[in-house]
Amino acid sequence: MTKKETVFVVSDSIGETAELMVKAVASQFFGQEVEIKHFSYVENKQDINNVITNSKYSPSIIAYTIVLQDLKHHLDHRAEEEGILAVDLMYPLMDAFTQTFNMQPNRQPGQMRKLDENYFKRVEAIEFAVKYDDGQEIRGLKQADIVLIGVSRTSKTPLSMYLANKQFKVANVPLIPELPPPQKLFTIPRRKCVGLIISPEKLNEIRKERLKSMGLTNSANYASLDRIFEELACAEDIMKKIGCPTIDVSNKAIEETADLILAMFNKRGSFA
Repeated sequence: MTKKETVFVVSDSIGETAELMVKAVASQFFGQEVEIKHFSYVENKQDINNVITNSKYSPSIIAYTIVLQDLKHHLDHRAEEEGILAVDLMYPLMDAFTQTFNMQPNRQPGQMRKLDENYFKRVEAIEFAVKYDDGQEIRGLKQADIVLIGVSRTSKTPLSMYLANKQFKVANVPLIPELPPPQKLFTIPRRKCVGLIISPEKLNEIRKERLKSMGLTNSANYASLDRIFEELACAEDIMKKIGCPTIDVSNKAIEETADLILAMFNKRGSFA
C-alpha cells in the first residue's frame, strides 16, 4: 500500500494560518491529495519530538508557525537530524518586517486570534450602541459598561459610537422634562453613569444649526432659550438624584470627552 503524502501543520497557537497556506499550495498540485495532520499549541520540546516521531512514517513535510525561538530552533535541529523537510511559514516575513521597518516581533503565540477577538468585541459593542441608542430598550442599561445621560444635542450618540469602537458597551438616555426618566436609571451603579452638561448659549447655537439643516425656522420651541433652561434644570436635578459625575461638553470634541470618560472610569476601576 502506497503511503500518502502528509503535511504536518505545527503551531504554538491553533495553526489556522499554517493550514490555510498549506491548502493554498496543495491546490496547485492538480489531483494530488495531501493529508494534513495537526499539532496545535505545542509548548515544549517533547511536543516537537512527538511531531518528529510521527512524521517518520510517511513521505512528509512539516509546515510550521512557531514564534517561540527555542521551540523553532529545536524543531529545525530535530528535523535536520531525521532528514525531514521543515518549512517555517512565518520567519521570512517576520525577518522582512525587522529589516525593513526596524521593528522587533513580540514573539507571543496566538496574536491573530487576539486580533480577531478584539474585532468581534468591537462589532458587538457597536451593535449594542445602536440597539440601546436614545433610550431604546431600557433593559440595556444593566448590561452597559457606560450609560450616558443628557438633554438632546449633547453628543450622546456620537460619543456612544466612539466608545463602542474602543469595545465599550454604551447605552444613552435622553432627559426630557415631559418624560420621567426610566426607573432602571436609578438602580444601576452610579459609577458607570455619566451626565453630559452644556452651556445654554452653546446648546442654543447647536440647536439653531440643527433646525436650519432640517429646513425649519429658529422660532421653534426646541431652540428657544426658555426651553433650553427648562431642560437643563430638569437634567441637572436628575443627575444629582443619581449622583453621577458630569462632564461639560460645551467646547469639547468627541475624542476629548471620550478620553475624560475613560480616564474617569479607569481611575475608579470600573473596567477591571
